[in-house]
Amino acid sequence: MSDEDIIIYVTSATPSEVASQVKGYFTVRGQKIKFKAIAFGRIGGHNINVKITKSNMERIRKMDIDPDQLIIKVQRKMVEGDMIMPDSTT
Repeated sequence: MSDEDIIIYVTSATPSEVASQVKGYFTVRGQKIKFKAIAFGRIGGHNINVKITKSNMERIRKMDIDPDQLIIKVQRKMVEGDMIMPDSTT
């Protein structure tokens, strides 16, 4: 699975002084996986912590994908700005 196979869509982002709450989904192998995330941008640089449900973790395993490695790729793509955001969250 290459990074190009993962497309990330942010559906909402709620900013605050320290961190932003982000909701959305990503697609991989035609499957839509919802996530929630916390985005930090201060001490230590930009960082995003993506969380998915246990049932989605199992769906990913059934696709023969390591869910932890997939989450790392999603987080990295988000830090790099490689995601689709609606106009209202930009």
